[in-house]
Amino acid sequence: MTVSHSTPALEFDAPETVLNALRSSGLRVSTARRIVVHTLFAARGPLGAEEIATGLDGRRPQLDVASVYRNLETLERLGAVRHLHVGHGPGRYVLAGSGEREYLACDRCGELVEVDPGELDGVRAEIRERFGHEVRFTHFPIVGRCANCRQGGG
Repeated sequence: MTVSHSTPALEFDAPETVLNALRSSGLRVSTARRIVVHTLFAARGPLGAEEIATGLDGRRPQLDVASVYRNLETLERLGAVRHLHVGHGPGRYVLAGSGEREYLACDRCGELVEVDPGELDGVRAEIRERFGHEVRFTHFPIVGRCANCRQGGG
């Protein structure tokens, strides 16, 4: 079982903040790292390494996928990036600095919905009461069917 990273999330508000944190940690800010950071800031949600490598379908510079994975691992160790797993596909990566996020994932169409953690407090309380587990949905989202797929659209 994959366990989520335990590095505290880095507080940041812009790509330069992340790049400065890399420099402060003694790490080089390569062109590839700069592109990965800027691509994550340009994204509207979690991305797979392949999406980053292809430059968001040509909207950003392309990179070698192995380089993207290495840079994502570095950024995750730094606390700038978190990964999550959706179904059987590859991990997805998201910036960590804007607070804890939890997700709902559709197992039919792949839609991934970001949810404020407070909205799932009732679910957490029910699981804690019934089973004694304290749960989070940051690393593994709640998987089911979105409204569109439930109604036969997806």
